[in-house]
Amino acid sequence: MKLQGNIVDIKNKRIFKGEITVENDRIISIEKKQHTVEHYIIPGFIDAHIHIESSMLVPSEFAKIAVKHGTVATVSDPHEIANVCGLEGVNFMIENGKQVPLKFNFGAPSCVPATTFETAGAVIDSEDIKQLLQNPDIKYLTEMMNYPGVIFNDEEVHKKLAWAQHFKKPTDGHVPGVIGDDLTKYIAAGISTDHECFTYEEALEKLQKGMKVLIREGSAAKNFDALIDLLPEHFENMMFCSDDKHPDDLMLGHINQLCARAVAKGVDIFKVLQVACINPVKHYNLDVGQLQVGDFADFIVVEDLINFRTLQTYINGQLVFDNGITTFNSVPFKTINNFNCEPKNVSDFGVMSSAENIRVIEALEGQLVTNELTAKTKIENGNIVSDINNDVLKMAVVNRYQNTAPAIAFIKNFGLKEGAIASSVGHDSHNVIAVGTSDEAICKAVNVIIKNKGGVCAVSSSEEKILPLPIAGIISDKPVEEVAKDYQDIDEMAKQLGSKLNAPYMTLSFMALLVIPSIKLSDKGLFDGTSFKFISLEA
Repeated sequence: MKLQGNIVDIKNKRIFKGEITVENDRIISIEKKQHTVEHYIIPGFIDAHIHIESSMLVPSEFAKIAVKHGTVATVSDPHEIANVCGLEGVNFMIENGKQVPLKFNFGAPSCVPATTFETAGAVIDSEDIKQLLQNPDIKYLTEMMNYPGVIFNDEEVHKKLAWAQHFKKPTDGHVPGVIGDDLTKYIAAGISTDHECFTYEEALEKLQKGMKVLIREGSAAKNFDALIDLLPEHFENMMFCSDDKHPDDLMLGHINQLCARAVAKGVDIFKVLQVACINPVKHYNLDVGQLQVGDFADFIVVEDLINFRTLQTYINGQLVFDNGITTFNSVPFKTINNFNCEPKNVSDFGVMSSAENIRVIEALEGQLVTNELTAKTKIENGNIVSDINNDVLKMAVVNRYQNTAPAIAFIKNFGLKEGAIASSVGHDSHNVIAVGTSDEAICKAVNVIIKNKGGVCAVSSSEEKILPLPIAGIISDKPVEEVAKDYQDIDEMAKQLGSKLNAPYMTLSFMALLVIPSIKLSDKGLFDGTSFKFISLEA
């Protein structure tokens, strides 16, 4: 195969008219050649840190939409499904991903469960990590979220880190807001990246101490604007990632969007593409081509170097996307799950108390971090209830693996005026999480999720909608277009119920993620992510 275009040579920082010759899966020659073709040929985009599960799609369905945006590879952390189904879940992702051309590069999940302060569906210990890292399909040790365990020398945590070093595979970091001596100790344990920076100063310190910093722009966490000004100077040590991207957002774009935004801010095109296409290959030692002779023929044809609209995507020399059409089909697979709890009663969500003030989780738009607030209680018949007028709503986390009483807290900024929303996507243990305007609405939403053994739903007095997620309670078994439409419908209903959040379900899913400060709610209670201990609801 021969292909002509304006070839973008990132390594040598040049653009020239030329022709690429491909045999089998490799580029065998790149030659200067005059022609009248207007489009550009560039290496394919790589998402340097993503949980495929957050797209609510199996890898093979994710691939069908990703290639439309010029993505040829991902660095994928399967810890969402691992927290539900353990090693079986990791193997499910690897085997399903192998059925399609996109290059999924899976890691060994380092934190299953993420903490000991919640109930997960599985445990992956250091011996399991040793077994996984010996698998050539496993490219790295995934984000070490238990940063207190690293800093305070938890033996099991350090065994996992040691196995990664033994097998010479990189280890990803997850260390939000940590600076100074604690950060130095965390890095010294062999951890080389972080995607959790939410300020310029934090990211700069991490870069200066030798970490690779990922600019993350997902459906909930958006750090592009805070970090992009670091890219011109530190482009050799930065990458782009999504982390978590819902299906409706994925339909609109992927890493191509970040490239377009960076170029629009005046960042040099070669630096932008180095970050988007080259750095992940080098850092993770990926089998992904960089548009050089002898490389795998992984490249894309784009309309221009401004909007990066993809015309064609090639992976291993195979044309996988061509002018609006993905050239490979959906593949069959068996569903796996782990869902074992009974329906709840309205009385289960009561909080009998005479306290005048309570601690409240403040959810923040575009962030995974939360603040701790104090609010006056609204009490009816001895039960603390949602205060709709002040937007202090009751939230519940329900253990989906065994029958226990729901954990209750209160949260601000969801804005619901009626009904409730609920989801079995609750990072990272994926228990059922719900927020609502009344105990009755919360109970109704939770039971819709339990009945379907997983999903995202919205309920009002007159209506209920659910997007079922039968695979581990976090992934759909449907095609991407169908999932994206159903998710949009449910997202719209949540906003009709009053939510002002850009991505209410994505934000909700992180309100049980204990390793992100300040306070969160697990199935065992309200938790302070700074001091790493449970705290009282009563202030």
